Amino acid sequence: MGFYAQRMERARIIDRIARICQGQADSRTLRHEVLAEVARVVPFDAYVWALTDPETSVGSAPLADVPPALLPALPQLIRLKYLTEVNRWTGLGSGAARLSDGGPDRSRQWRELLQAHGVTDVASAVFRDRYGCWGFLDLWRAGNTFRDDELSFLDAIAPEATSALRQSQAATFTDPEPTARRVGPVVLLLTSDLEVVGQTPETAAYLRQLIPPNAGAAPIPANAYNVGAQLLAVEAGVDSNPATARVHLSDGRWLSLRAARLGPGEHIAVAIEEASPTERAGVFVRAFGLSAREAELISQLLTGADTREVAGRMFLSEHTVQDHLKSIFAKTGTRTRRILLSRAMGGV
Repeated sequence: MGFYAQRMERARIIDRIARICQGQADSRTLRHEVLAEVARVVPFDAYVWALTDPETSVGSAPLADVPPALLPALPQLIRLKYLTEVNRWTGLGSGAARLSDGGPDRSRQWRELLQAHGVTDVASAVFRDRYGCWGFLDLWRAGNTFRDDELSFLDAIAPEATSALRQSQAATFTDPEPTARRVGPVVLLLTSDLEVVGQTPETAAYLRQLIPPNAGAAPIPANAYNVGAQLLAVEAGVDSNPATARVHLSDGRWLSLRAARLGPGEHIAVAIEEASPTERAGVFVRAFGLSAREAELISQLLTGADTREVAGRMFLSEHTVQDHLKSIFAKTGTRTRRILLSRAMGGV
């Protein structure tokens, strides 16, 4: 294919990705469809595309296709990802990066694991906007390195993909099922190598809902691995974000995962429970792209304050408060304060 034909084909693929991103797909379908198009321009041998908590940047709901030989090493893979400072998603700017620049041996993940599985380069991209960090993508290649034009392609699709990821999270804020039983807390115990050493009886049931395993297989606690790995990163001084993540479960429900040591040098406990109204609303305002003033108004409404009280606390007129509410209704697709708060708080 000639140079101009390649440019035209690349432009068509970027346009197809834009149309995919403008659709109403859930985050998993969205990522699968975008990756199918990306592979036409940027061939890769394996990938990891994780959603992240928009505030803490801790991974959740990972989507991955890695060599089968690496599956038993999943805890190590995630631990080393969080402990690797080179091209870490929390430090990436607006452009994609490749591991081969400066040498892959700068990466702990590559030195201690990936090179043994034939990986020669990793292209990394982060999906971040002014409302938060919505995900990160690692493409692995065996045999050669990623080219400049391939990184430029990832840069070209990032804005649309970021917006689509944020909107897919916003779409999860439906009215929760009234009969759904509240979650937790349930606990998973991990070693410093992220090996599971214990869990409460109901933990497996919720892990299955977070990442459904293949038929007959045990659930993979990838979300717990991520918050546990973030705790290790904090302890190592690699990153300072808290070891917490909020993740959508199902039926309009959100969970919070937190990792902490039982004591100095002891096991890591990952607690999983229903996100509190404040925790849930924190993702809600970011996912719908609310302004700082609108987010402040939501926080006031969460206290049960009426329009007059909100106006007094925010030093606004009641008319201005109503104008802000109309803007929030338009952005969130709600019509009443009751529906707005039910979706933001979780129906509590």
